[in-house]
Amino acid sequence: MQHIKITIYTTPTCPYCARAKSYLRQLGLKFTEVDVSRDPVAAERLVKKTGQTGVPVIEIGNQIVIGFDKEKIDRILGVR
Repeated sequence: MQHIKITIYTTPTCPYCARAKSYLRQLGLKFTEVDVSRDPVAAERLVKKTGQTGVPVIEIGNQIVIGFDKEKIDRILGVR
């Protein structure tokens, strides 16, 4: 399952970001975290890609998950 590249766009004060990261760790997955509050270029890229200004946004391969949507994450990863 870890052959899929996972990137999570976050901010330090976002409780759903913390939950999403915790869940991915529970699944034993590695991911790249991008703090959009400290990286304005990444924040702009995220808005262009998804139209979203809120976090978390999780990129799993070429699929986007808006918010901590556990069911969608599971579906994309083939979990359960």
